[in-house]
Amino acid sequence: MITLGVDLGSNTVKTVIIEDGKKFLAGTVKKTSHDAQRVLDECLGETLDKAGVSRDSIEKTVATGYGRVSCKMADKEISEISCHGKGAYWSLPGVRTIIDIGGQDSKVISLNDQGKIMDFAMNDKCAAGTGRFLEVMAQALQVPLDDFGDISLTASRSIDISNTCTVFAESEVISLLARQEPKENIIAGIHQSIAKRVTALAKRLRIEDDLALTGGVALNMGVKRALEAASGKVIKVPENPQLIGALGAAVHAFEIAN
Repeated sequence: MITLGVDLGSNTVKTVIIEDGKKFLAGTVKKTSHDAQRVLDECLGETLDKAGVSRDSIEKTVATGYGRVSCKMADKEISEISCHGKGAYWSLPGVRTIIDIGGQDSKVISLNDQGKIMDFAMNDKCAAGTGRFLEVMAQALQVPLDDFGDISLTASRSIDISNTCTVFAESEVISLLARQEPKENIIAGIHQSIAKRVTALAKRLRIEDDLALTGGVALNMGVKRALEAASGKVIKVPENPQLIGALGAAVHAFEIAN
């Protein structure tokens, strides 16, 4: 049985196709735009091509994410929390705590040993501790965001960024540049700032040893290391961390069909 998961996020669209609830066939991530339907069609088309299946072969579709209610092809819409929990546990069986850092929010999810959601905490009212915070800092530093992780690993020290508000933190970064502080040390400080913010969120729950980091920011090794230092835990990153929500939606679709 072929099922589809669609994750319509604030910054990206993700689609994942799985077979029989067990086999990952393909997934695609695309930047969203004002024409969300066109981006979704392109994203799904690429995923179908990679999976080698037709659109007619899809038995069930579940949508999640910020724009899930606008997904006309979905048989059901399911919350991000539920889909991220399902996808992370499918990818990393045994994971008990999930930190997901997305474009506009960050969330921490606690699972029991069967992968069921026990509790969660979410920051969705402030850009600090999210992908958007990193984007603003990258613009201020005039450094490609994709390079942040590698550059931060060359830092000789981490410069403390005292402001948690994105607007004030941007001004602080510009001031540090004016003082000719090395960019790599500033970036390390930015990652440390995010780690402190997200770890404080996570401590509202119980942080278990089996800890996973998901979302696009999980591709940034500097953030991962900063989170490990702040939490005192070893953090696992699943393959294709950006696709975890869509993957969880595809698994939900399989369970609904059965």
